Amino acid sequence: MEPLLLIYNPTAGKGQLPDELAAVLDEFTKANWLVTAYPTQGKGDAARAARELGPRFHRVVCAGGDGTLSETVTGLMQLEKPPILGYIPFGSTNDCAANLGLPRIPRQAAAIAAGQGVPRPSDIGKLNGRPFVYVAAFGAFTKVAYETPQDLKNTFGHLAYVMAGIASLPSITPYHIKVEYDGNVLEDDFYFGMVSNAYSIGGIRLPTSEHVVLDDGLFEVDLVKKPVSIADVANGFQALLDQNQPSAGSRVHFKASHLTFTCEKPIPWTIDGEFGGKESVNEIVNCQRALTIIRGS
Repeated sequence: MEPLLLIYNPTAGKGQLPDELAAVLDEFTKANWLVTAYPTQGKGDAARAARELGPRFHRVVCAGGDGTLSETVTGLMQLEKPPILGYIPFGSTNDCAANLGLPRIPRQAAAIAAGQGVPRPSDIGKLNGRPFVYVAAFGAFTKVAYETPQDLKNTFGHLAYVMAGIASLPSITPYHIKVEYDGNVLEDDFYFGMVSNAYSIGGIRLPTSEHVVLDDGLFEVDLVKKPVSIADVANGFQALLDQNQPSAGSRVHFKASHLTFTCEKPIPWTIDGEFGGKESVNEIVNCQRALTIIRGS
């Protein structure tokens, strides 16, 4: 039997993970894994566990929401030879589950992590040195993900984000930013920016998803220019969802591997649904094929 570390967040989603733990452990045991289970004790603990315990195991599997996966990746990125990573989704949105082709049924996801899935190299982003799995964003609505109370997410799911997003409309302010990327320069007033490596974000499949390759070393970058009215806000986000307008009107879209965002005032960022810091100069780099992550169909 080979050693496997299961890092799980007992409070993720609706707190139902402990009830599913027996079925998850049973799948691993049937696949000939000897499991050590570690319940996280608070914010940042998944990263610490992955960093300190990870080198002892042939495989690390994390169970929880996108935040738990992001923390686990942060810990593994500090290892010289990180083990293969599996994921069992147990969150409110689970964008990463969609990106990795994973089912929402815990036993099925555990079977994929145990051996039925395909380990494939995956790019990992870094914002000012801090790893992220699938998205880094600033501006309109980005605070919603990490400021919406967990109990509201558990009760209303996606609707909780919509409710909180509408409430944030009066606070939208643009940033005058110089964006330097792969030898190019762009400068304008932007009220939203997103650097992603994903097929789906916020439960919505992106219009550029058919062109996304998770290990090509390139991010999808979307910027929306300053709106004049609330109607422009809606039109700007509609452009993000319009398959026929990859870069038109208030929206700018391109691919890049290395970006620097410079602003006169600090910009608060969200990475993988959590607060990612607040700096006036922000560097984002793509670490190509940094980790091997197990994918489903």
